[in-house]
Amino acid sequence: MSSEEYYEQGNEYRRQGNWQKALECYSEAIELDADSPAVHAKQMINDILNYYDKDSRNP
Repeated sequence: MSSEEYYEQGNEYRRQGNWQKALECYSEAIELDADSPAVHAKQMINDILNYYDKDSRNP
């Protein structure tokens, strides 16, 4: 598959809420093309998954 195809497949997984599969597809796309839009998409998912708001967890 091409970088673009991995990116599109990752987008489909993201829409379905399958974050892990989306990240895998984005990683494959980035390996094939370091300038792929998958770079931004992967960072966005990582930011969402790593988000931690101590104020909301500690009233």
